[in-house]
Amino acid sequence: MRGSHASRPLALFLAGAALLALGVVWYTQHVLQIMPCELCLWERWPWRLLLGTAIVAAVLPDKVARQLLWLTVPFMVADIGLSICHVGVEWQWWPSPLPACHAPHIYGRTMAERLASMPLLPSKPCDAATYLVPGVPVSMAAMGGLYAAIVLWVFVVWRKKLERVTRRIFH
Repeated sequence: MRGSHASRPLALFLAGAALLALGVVWYTQHVLQIMPCELCLWERWPWRLLLGTAIVAAVLPDKVARQLLWLTVPFMVADIGLSICHVGVEWQWWPSPLPACHAPHIYGRTMAERLASMPLLPSKPCDAATYLVPGVPVSMAAMGGLYAAIVLWVFVVWRKKLERVTRRIFH
C-alpha cells in the first residue's frame, strides 16, 4: 500500500469530514427549515473545496496525492477564519463584512413600493445565531469552526498514525 495509495485513507477521511459538514448544514436547512445567513453560505465553500480536492487525491498516485492533500490545509484554515468572523458578528464584537447579512431595508412611500422593495426570499441576519443543541450555548458557526479545527488537527498531527493504522488493516 505504501507505494501506490498510502494517502488514500487520509483523502477518504477528509472527504468524509467534508461530507459530514455539508450533510449537517443540508439537514439543518432542508429538514429543520432553518435558513442560513450569508456568512453561513460562505462557510460552506471551504468544505466543498475540501471534498473535491480529497476525492481527486483519493484516485491520484500517492506522491501527487500527498502534495494535493496539503493544499486542503488553507481550506480548513479559511473555514476557521470565517467561523471566527461569524461568531464575532453573532456576539456583536464587529459588524458583518457582508451587506447581505443585515436586515433588509424596505423603502417606498406606498405599500406597492414597499412590497416591491422586499427581497424575494427572507434573509437571516448574520448576528442571529442558530443553536442546534438545546441548552448548549454554542452556535452553528462556533461548532463549524471547532469541527474544522479538529479536522485540521487530525490531518496535521494524526496523518502518519492514520496511515500506519490503515496500512495494518488493509495490508
